[in-house]
Amino acid sequence: MEIMDLVNAWFERWENGEFMNLPISENFTHTSPYGTIEGKKAYLDLIVANINKFLGHRFEIHDVIYEENKACIRYTAKKGNFSLDVSEWHYVKEGKIDKVVAYYNIEGEISEDRKLSLPD
Repeated sequence: MEIMDLVNAWFERWENGEFMNLPISENFTHTSPYGTIEGKKAYLDLIVANINKFLGHRFEIHDVIYEENKACIRYTAKKGNFSLDVSEWHYVKEGKIDKVVAYYNIEGEISEDRKLSLPD
């Protein structure tokens, strides 16, 4: 898949609830203000443990910059009255998204309903 197709698939699959089919590598890492998750299994386990926090968003894409093996995406994630402005770098290796580095601001205390739970 080309980088543009991978980025589009990432957001489409999130919106459709198809997170188990994300185009990510086995060694996928995701870094955000919450920390870094290493490995596809660990990432998917975290999503399953927090499914109500991850699913149900729609994404308003504002800007995308594509290079050969990376892309930067600026978007707003919306779910009900929740809205979060995000900038992400997606890095591709061997036709899969290998790493995502997400930047967003978490102001003040994280409300209990937004906190992530670690999988068992």
